[in-house]
Amino acid sequence: MTRYVFSRIGQAVLVLWASFTLSFVLLQAMPGDAVLIKFLNPEYGLSPEQIQQIREAYAVDSTVLVQYFQTLVNFLKGDFGYSVQAGVPVSAQLAVSLPPTLKLATLGFVAAVGLAVLIAFVSSLSPFGWLRNLIQSLPSLLISIPVFWLGIMLIQIFSFRLKLVSVINPGPWESLILPVATISVPIAAPLAQILIRNIDEISTRPFVSVAIAKGASKTRILWRHVARNAVLPALTIAGVLFGELLAGAVVTETVFGLNGIGGLTEKAVGNQDLSVLQAVVVISAAAFVAINLAVDLAYPLLDPRLRTGHGAKS
Repeated sequence: MTRYVFSRIGQAVLVLWASFTLSFVLLQAMPGDAVLIKFLNPEYGLSPEQIQQIREAYAVDSTVLVQYFQTLVNFLKGDFGYSVQAGVPVSAQLAVSLPPTLKLATLGFVAAVGLAVLIAFVSSLSPFGWLRNLIQSLPSLLISIPVFWLGIMLIQIFSFRLKLVSVINPGPWESLILPVATISVPIAAPLAQILIRNIDEISTRPFVSVAIAKGASKTRILWRHVARNAVLPALTIAGVLFGELLAGAVVTETVFGLNGIGGLTEKAVGNQDLSVLQAVVVISAAAFVAINLAVDLAYPLLDPRLRTGHGAKS
């Protein structure tokens, strides 16, 4: 078990390093210069010598290799550098933008899990074949809907047509209703597909037949015997989908005008603010790795067969 834990932690660290390195290389390859974009503006009235001093302060004239190691060491210390456009530490911008995104992502994930479980269990308990087929077709439909289009449609229907949810000066919780619905639907669809497939497969196992022979009801069998085994493979998919959840949060925040990581990223891309973009990529990768690491470490706790070398190999 100890070897398994350290192996997963080592893999997580390697993924984080690879994410940092790849994002650094790609961002450095971008055309343009954020310092020149801002300070060549005639309104600042800066001389070439002053602009050069600013470039030296931001270390943008150093070699790529020097910038890479300086940035890596600073990131390990928790220093994400300074935003060229805002003129403040990137950590200060993240402190303001990260909490709204985390709230949106967390609520979206909870809603997605709830919707997926509802679809899977209603499908399994439905006594009508036509209704079961209809419910099972929902995930394929939901997964094909683009996030930005779904957000616009929800605003059009529930805000402008039905006037149920306000998008102009909404309350703190009212402002999250449509964004959470928008971000949860594409995540719920694949989770529901996996759960439905696992429930159907596990329902054919011998222990289910034994439970039926003992007179257990269909609902009891589903909750007590099938669900616990069906949910394990879905955990892995949930961890993978968390990356899509973060990407969806960026798009959703842009559609609904929320002040989160999405808005910060949009501005950083327009201004080519590399320090902000690098921090956003690394923070997103760290969240993705942390969720998947938690899922990997939870597996042996949920399935005792994985706690021994024999169980892991079988």
